[in-house]
Amino acid sequence: MRIAITGSTGLIGTALVRSLEADGHHVVRLVRRPPRREGEVTWDPKGGRVDTGGLAGCEAVVHLAGAGIGDHRWTAAYKRELHDSRVLGTATIAEALAVLPTPPRVLISGSAVGIYGDTGDRAVDEAAAPGHGFLADLCREWEAAAGPAVEAGVRTVFARTGLVVARGGGAWGRLFPLFKLGLGGRLGSGRQYWSFIALRDHIAALRHLLDTAGLSGPVNLTAPNPVTNREVTAAMGRVLRRPTPFPVPTPALKLALGEMSTDVLASQRVLPRRLLDSGFDFAFPDIEGALRAALTAPR
Repeated sequence: MRIAITGSTGLIGTALVRSLEADGHHVVRLVRRPPRREGEVTWDPKGGRVDTGGLAGCEAVVHLAGAGIGDHRWTAAYKRELHDSRVLGTATIAEALAVLPTPPRVLISGSAVGIYGDTGDRAVDEAAAPGHGFLADLCREWEAAAGPAVEAGVRTVFARTGLVVARGGGAWGRLFPLFKLGLGGRLGSGRQYWSFIALRDHIAALRHLLDTAGLSGPVNLTAPNPVTNREVTAAMGRVLRRPTPFPVPTPALKLALGEMSTDVLASQRVLPRRLLDSGFDFAFPDIEGALRAALTAPR
């Protein structure tokens, strides 16, 4: 297939491009600069512009672009950047697809389990209502921005992603070096649930969404066995063979991270009901297997 991807240089995008090209698919990369090589198409996510000619003939679009949630402290300016990079970017893609003479069959649009808010010990799946807070509100707007593609008849899937277990980026990209030095520990009480997914399972799930014609709407991309932060800490210690003696108290997290600490301390026990019902098989359903897979994966 000819598949267009935004965010192709990020953690997930890089791995997805590698997987697709290894199987002979032609990847079109949307870039925010003039094209430098074949297969690149210019777009301006905030300005609402896409070179639609470069999207002609694409059978699928995977939209992954967005500023990193944990890259900076959540100042008012950075919260606006998080919002605009997702909501305006998604609207730009959706509107471009809607006016194509022959739109792609499927749009996979990034989203996150943050839409559920803090669920405590309660397990939730895609049938749960959105929660409250900055991330929940952001995710709700993010998904709504894909409306033009939905209305144009493009099968649209919202990939609600959990914490991706990988060495190369995201939350675990920061955790692995700390734990390897023996400086890891639980965060806050450690009782909050973390809904994780191994990078290899995440890429396989995206490929599954591309190929499964009956799936549309929200799909949780999380492993079927979410664990608490305390359990994550113990598993990291076992896999890396390091002590985990340094818990980070809640007040210290709030001081260091500001408003972002609410996300770190929130509990999200999210289940991938629709993914499992559609026949997807996880290679790494448990946290220890996901950690070992991350350590043995190529960088």
